[in-house]
Amino acid sequence: MAESVAMREVFANTLVELAGLYPNLVVLDGDLANSTRAEVFEQHYPDRFLEMGIAEQNLMGVAAGLATTGMIPWLSSFAVFLVNRDLDQLRMVVAQPNLGVKIGAGYSGLFTARTGKTHQDVSDLSVMRAMPHMTVVAPADGVEARLAMHVATRSPGPWYVRLVRDPTPVIFDASYQYEPGKVVPLRSGTDITIFGTGVQSVRALQAAELLAGEGISAEVIHVPTLKPLEPDGVVRGAEKTGLVVTTEEHTIIGGLGSAVAEILGEHRPTPLRRHGLMDVYGESGSNDDLIEKYGLSPKHVAQVARELLRASR
Repeated sequence: MAESVAMREVFANTLVELAGLYPNLVVLDGDLANSTRAEVFEQHYPDRFLEMGIAEQNLMGVAAGLATTGMIPWLSSFAVFLVNRDLDQLRMVVAQPNLGVKIGAGYSGLFTARTGKTHQDVSDLSVMRAMPHMTVVAPADGVEARLAMHVATRSPGPWYVRLVRDPTPVIFDASYQYEPGKVVPLRSGTDITIFGTGVQSVRALQAAELLAGEGISAEVIHVPTLKPLEPDGVVRGAEKTGLVVTTEEHTIIGGLGSAVAEILGEHRPTPLRRHGLMDVYGESGSNDDLIEKYGLSPKHVAQVARELLRASR
């Protein structure tokens, strides 16, 4: 996991790549093209780039209109704005009619360059999972982000793709294939199963390394698609060890932890601990300070696993 790549750079470059394949693809930006790096697309395809300004409600409405004419609109802004400022328009004119609007939600989670809680969104997965017709994806790295964007572009209906700002380790190689709804085993283990999503799956892998040093064998499973999520892979992961931890850079309410708990509650009741933000907002700070304060580091994931193992014995 030595190489690190910024998803926002992958987002921009993939948009350019997709534009060459889909002449009906356009990008709508909410006055943040420099931050999301959608400006790269503008440089290549200025006639297919629409700067909508700080007017997210209008942006969403225009995207819906374009989708009804056969265009493929990709949206560029921060997750917090694309989920919350235009939520009524998203619900009414995109999700309800099941239109093919693709939401590139940048700057998701806590690590948003000291912008603070006004610009952070740690409940976006909850909102989007609950919205009918919406496909919800949280890639683990730049490789998966690019592949998910390709699948989203050629798939019907609205898609929400959760992207982080800063460079993150690459864990997938060129052979990896993203499949909506499927979980991805990252590490085999026998004592406890850790489910992660988004970049938190990388920290779950790092936590498993820490646990291995103590003689604890942790299975690590990445969940790239929060919705739809096929039960079989979740159930198999739980059956293998009989103990489950979920970890996410997101509130524990309504996100990955809830999705896994719902599946296991119906198909395979299993002792489970949900790890993530504990029903709180974030704040401004460095990435290192925030990951410590909110307990999202690999050592914190490992500690939750230890506690569940002790309780089970």
